Amino acid sequence: MSDQRDPRFDAPRGRPRNPYGAQPPRPGGPGAPRGPQRRQGPPPGSRVPPQRYQGDGPPVPPVPAGRSRPLSSSAVPLLTHEDDDATAIVSGHGPPTAAAGRTRRPGAAGRGRKQKASPWRRVRRISYVVLGLLLIGPFVAFVIGWFMFPVPSSQDVALSQVATFKFADGEELATVRPEGENRVAVTLDKVPKHVRDAVLAAEDRSFYSNPGFDFMGIGRAVYEQLTGGVGGGSTITQQYIKVSTGDDDVSLWRKYKEVVLAVKISKEKTKDEILENYLNTIYWGRGASGIQAAAKAYFNKDVGDLTVSEGAMLAGIIQSPSRWDPAKNPDRSQERWNFVLDGMVSQGWLDKSERDAQTFPVLPQVQEEKAEGGIPGDDRYHIYERALGELEAKGITQDVIATRGVTVTTTVQQPLQAEAVDVVKKQMNRQPDNLRTGLVSIDPKTGAILSYYGGTNGLGIDYAGEAFRQPGSSFKPFVLAAALQDIPGFGLGTQLDGTGPRSFPGRSGVVRNVEGVSCAQCGATYAMTESINTWFYELGIEVGPDNVAKAAHQAGIPDDLLPNPSGGIALGDKEVHPVDMASAYATFAAEGVYHEPYIVSRVEAADGEVLYEHEESSGRQVMPQQVARNVIEAMLEVAPHKGFALPGQQVAAKTGTAQLEGSSTDNRDAWFVGFTPNKATAVWVGSDKSDPIRNAQRRPIFGSGLPGEMWHAFMKAATEDDPPAQFSTFVPIGSPPGNDSLSTSETSSPDDEDDDDDSDSDENRDDDSSRSSDDDSGSSSDRDSRSNNFSDDDNGNGNGNGSGGSSDRPTSDTNRGGSAGTGSSSRGQSDPSVIDDSSAGNGPVR
Repeated sequence: MSDQRDPRFDAPRGRPRNPYGAQPPRPGGPGAPRGPQRRQGPPPGSRVPPQRYQGDGPPVPPVPAGRSRPLSSSAVPLLTHEDDDATAIVSGHGPPTAAAGRTRRPGAAGRGRKQKASPWRRVRRISYVVLGLLLIGPFVAFVIGWFMFPVPSSQDVALSQVATFKFADGEELATVRPEGENRVAVTLDKVPKHVRDAVLAAEDRSFYSNPGFDFMGIGRAVYEQLTGGVGGGSTITQQYIKVSTGDDDVSLWRKYKEVVLAVKISKEKTKDEILENYLNTIYWGRGASGIQAAAKAYFNKDVGDLTVSEGAMLAGIIQSPSRWDPAKNPDRSQERWNFVLDGMVSQGWLDKSERDAQTFPVLPQVQEEKAEGGIPGDDRYHIYERALGELEAKGITQDVIATRGVTVTTTVQQPLQAEAVDVVKKQMNRQPDNLRTGLVSIDPKTGAILSYYGGTNGLGIDYAGEAFRQPGSSFKPFVLAAALQDIPGFGLGTQLDGTGPRSFPGRSGVVRNVEGVSCAQCGATYAMTESINTWFYELGIEVGPDNVAKAAHQAGIPDDLLPNPSGGIALGDKEVHPVDMASAYATFAAEGVYHEPYIVSRVEAADGEVLYEHEESSGRQVMPQQVARNVIEAMLEVAPHKGFALPGQQVAAKTGTAQLEGSSTDNRDAWFVGFTPNKATAVWVGSDKSDPIRNAQRRPIFGSGLPGEMWHAFMKAATEDDPPAQFSTFVPIGSPPGNDSLSTSETSSPDDEDDDDDSDSDENRDDDSSRSSDDDSGSSSDRDSRSNNFSDDDNGNGNGNGSGGSSDRPTSDTNRGGSAGTGSSSRGQSDPSVIDDSSAGNGPVR
């Protein structure tokens, strides 16, 4: 029999099988030779061609390419993966032989060893582990939290609702106690379904179907946390947990705790019970906790009488009631109102036709009444409310304040607040009932609000922080600051044409000075003291309205105010708040260093945790010191000239008056703003509806009248214990000031002859910027402002309705508490006949 082997039966791996006899003995096995055995291999470095294995003979020569070898009867073929042609064949016996004529392929060494594990197999294993953790981890965490977090009881909620607000010296300002809280609990059946639907549309549209939390909401919250945003995504159940536990930290831990407790409480209470507790627990603004108190506070009716529109309005402000009150932020309130109604339609809770028929509710006039629940209803309420808004902006919400037993220390000094209240009451006691007043005093060195008077009706408008009015000539210091920074060589001694009336490019009318108070050529100090309108209008045009607005923003006027400035900004045609003016003038007082105004210095929880503490800072130099000091220098003559000097103190000040639309004689807003090195104070007098403001003698009120008198009385008491203070040494910029002299030979104006000596007379009047300016064709961006004061003129004039500008009348020679001022015999009330009517139908700009 031939010993040729068929290649089809060759085997590349494993031990050869012998079909004709026993297997060859294994090394070390039974029958194997004793002693160390070592496999004989080729010499190092040599290459042996593949061999065929033949159990009973020598190696068989390799088969030539393309030919096959006859199969031997004693050979058993095994297949191989490594050879394309020749393969190994084993016979039933004999030692293994190498196949001939074949080279070992790369990687063939180590045959029989384990191959390396694929890296993808390792990745798959890690992925399985991670996936398992993602699936099992939350479940484990949930189980741990279930046993860790107890559901809060109603008693826990009641004990955590005491909050105390204090003046800077520790004296109590307000105490909010649970037993005195403005809360009347009602059962859910007393709340109309459309009101409940409105709340669900605003806060949790899947309330009745979710398990107490919302996966999508949690996802949003996690994303916001990881990307540096703030929370969000809480269901009504989670919000109730937050209020009841007092835990309002912006963190993933709080969300995790809320989710666990939300599920636990959902197991213990029905959805209706949770919703009822929620509606009776949350804060709705205006000192009202619970839906019933909110209905009374906003609409003076029971919750059962609320309409669809009223319910939607209340639901819309839940997230931020202090800031979205429609009396304070009507635009945002109406935006939320629309959101709620549209949500009710999308959920099928309100017909589209009924939704289209809804109109935003008209809130009744807020009555003069004391707020319930330990919250003061007088001037202190405005301090309390401003503190709430400030803390909310810093992440400390009303819920935290109402549930952590906090003590809030404000910056308001009780003696100064009492002085402000006393001064306003004395000055306004015999004045017409339509007059309103705001007063703010700030420490220029820190930004701390020392006194904050927003009116006696705490539940009404805050006239210190919410009265949005034109400042008139009190805006002129910003024009000067812009010129000192942006006009090369300009200084207080730079002479400009102050004659009037004058025409300016881009105006269809003329700018007038008041009652002939003009100068052919004069410097900044004289123009500031006499409030010469043509001088400042020319300077404002030269430096550019945008730069004037920039200087005002530098000083502290909020960046979102003064939009699209035009030439009229030099005469104060843009609306601001009293607190804005006090803050901006404080920057001048600090000689260019800005400190953000603040009213809260510290918040401490009942357990001793300090939730917030104001960090003192050196401020920010927003304006060159020399520029601010030059502006101060130009303002130093105003207060003495008006009779408002302060003993031992340097005083810089400016008056301002805004004229009533359509009138050449009446005004609607009057200001006096001034400062010492230690205190900056702004006083505003006006009305709710921009009525003519007249004093007890029925004469128009100007900046140096009632506002100036209140400013002087307050500052005289406020600085009484201050050491004598002076501003830094004056170093002029550009052209130094000359010897512009103020008139000292003036006598009383005709309008003052019949005035008595009562402090409530407004005999000392100032004519301000826009009283003496006719309409022009420039566009004012404020035509859509609070009173739609302006039409198409760059000074903010009303087209056919008079102007919304200001007037600053010089004073007559009179005594005020022993301080003498100078005036002019020709500075009486403006004569309408002298107003240029070149723009037919247009009133004068003041």
